[in-house]
Amino acid sequence: MAQRLIVIGGDAAGMAAASQARRRRDRGDLEIVAFERGHYTSYSACGIPYWISGLVPERDELIARDPMTFRESFDIDVRLRHEVTSIDLDRREVVARDLDRGGEVRERFDTLMYAAGAVPVRPEWARTGAGGVFGIQTLDDGAALRDWLEAEPPPRRAVVIGGGYIGVEMAEAMIQRGLSVTLVEQSEQPMSTVDPDMAELVSGAMRALGVTIRTGLTVTGLQERDGRVSAVVTADGPIPADVVVLGLGVRPNTALAAAAGLPLGPVGGIRVDRRMRVPGVPDVWAGGDCVECLHRVSGLPVHVPLGTHANKQGRVAGINIGGGYATFAGVIGTAVTKVCDLEVGRTGLRERDAAAAGFDFVSVIAESTNRAGYYPGARPMTVKLIAEKPSGRLLGAQIVGWSEAAKRIDTLAVALWNGMTVDDMTALDLGYAPPYAPVWDPVLIAARRAVDALAATGR
Repeated sequence: MAQRLIVIGGDAAGMAAASQARRRRDRGDLEIVAFERGHYTSYSACGIPYWISGLVPERDELIARDPMTFRESFDIDVRLRHEVTSIDLDRREVVARDLDRGGEVRERFDTLMYAAGAVPVRPEWARTGAGGVFGIQTLDDGAALRDWLEAEPPPRRAVVIGGGYIGVEMAEAMIQRGLSVTLVEQSEQPMSTVDPDMAELVSGAMRALGVTIRTGLTVTGLQERDGRVSAVVTADGPIPADVVVLGLGVRPNTALAAAAGLPLGPVGGIRVDRRMRVPGVPDVWAGGDCVECLHRVSGLPVHVPLGTHANKQGRVAGINIGGGYATFAGVIGTAVTKVCDLEVGRTGLRERDAAAAGFDFVSVIAESTNRAGYYPGARPMTVKLIAEKPSGRLLGAQIVGWSEAAKRIDTLAVALWNGMTVDDMTALDLGYAPPYAPVWDPVLIAARRAVDALAATGR
């Protein structure tokens, strides 16, 4: 009798695990059933803002593999619009509810892959039946927002609540669709994923784009008229709105896991080992935005919900489920985004992260250009490095600039991953040509400045 793998979650981690397991074991040896509560599998949630803006014209362009491909090419039984409601580890079965036709199904498993992702943070004031209030977590969410934007009468005023990646990207998308946009952020700067001095550069670009930024402001409620949102209520008074986008972050989707007795870690994600096994629970694996993982610099558990990690974790789990051997080595928090042409990249620890982890450090900022100064199209680039004292080991880096800025963070990510010091980095043999970089690349200039800062501290 074939063993059975049940996968909870049909996006990055879940379907990567299912696909890798199938490559190693055929149907006669392993049956695979994947439950997905939405309408789509294996899609790019990170691409939703660009579909909303119209930059990506068709929704299907965001879908890497549809359910039919998984069924026909991978022999995976994908069941859309099925939400798993309970896991019984003793009986080795799951219960799933059919969201369209009603009723429940019970399926046994020998192996379980939990990849339920994350759920958006939604305060009580945002739990409203008023039309025009949207979170952007899934492709279904994006479809609902796009329908609202294209309905008659079209909305004219958008309020984006939260200034993280999604908030910034959605503010840009609303501007590109011709709406008047206000971004509301509770802290003193949007883009808290970088340090405040770098976030200020992002704020300036957003204001130049036409976004009104209201910082240090707490939202307390929503107003509605005729069943539609009409304003966002704040301590400084209401902000008129025809559409509200919530970008308040996410948390691991672990309610089902916790109810089943799976162990959770200190940041709220499911605990897993390097092979993506759930410790102490035989034949149960997890990956993606629902798990916590190790930060390679701080050594602390973190929750970093990114598709890059989810795909890698799912692949690792699937290889192991299929009888191979693979490990997930941890994360350093590398991420990039943009505000129109302004690019933002970060990797490793921010200043507050480094302080919280107990590091003694220096931080430096270097101003340069993306190309040789005399070459047409040269634009400013700001690089920030954080280095440990007295060793000089790189702890974190941030870049804000124009063309060719964001992907330079990958050079710094590789240096960080491999434990390089800023002194080591000054000797990196980076590519040079006037159309692509000055003779001293911005990364090298920043590394030299960090070496000088460390020397000034008497290390």
